[in-house]
Amino acid sequence: MTRTSLQKHQAVSIPHAIELCLEVARKKKNFSIDRVADGMGLANKWIIYKWMESGRLPALMIRPLEQTCGADFVTRYLGHAAHKLLIDIPTGRSVKPVDINVLHASFSQGITLLLSFYEGVANQAETIAALNQLMEGVAWHHKNVEQHSQPQLDLCGDDNE
Repeated sequence: MTRTSLQKHQAVSIPHAIELCLEVARKKKNFSIDRVADGMGLANKWIIYKWMESGRLPALMIRPLEQTCGADFVTRYLGHAAHKLLIDIPTGRSVKPVDINVLHASFSQGITLLLSFYEGVANQAETIAALNQLMEGVAWHHKNVEQHSQPQLDLCGDDNE
């Protein structure tokens, strides 16, 4: 069985985005929901469960949730719901060959799903998610090439893996 990255998933609603964030926290950081709630400064985990049930996540709690979990599914869902593409800020640094391979895989998956969609086989949400991922990847590389002559300092040291 192949292991798929959770970061490639796209949320279809706020509750689903919260769920995906919590799943990343559990798998990558070994955080329970209690530990996530504690990291966010909440009194107990039931508040998070209430947000997942109702979909009413307060805006001022989006960043604490995403920083504690190490995933930005809520922000990405809100951007995509507003018909916006989101990319990480390119630094102008050299990329690894695996980054180009990931972009190539996005192209292959996006085109395959697009053809399947027009044949009536693939569903709309899956096709849109793949096309968003493809366009965001190309936009990131476009800006990174533009920034290459003046690279930024890597102050965060994030890999976003």
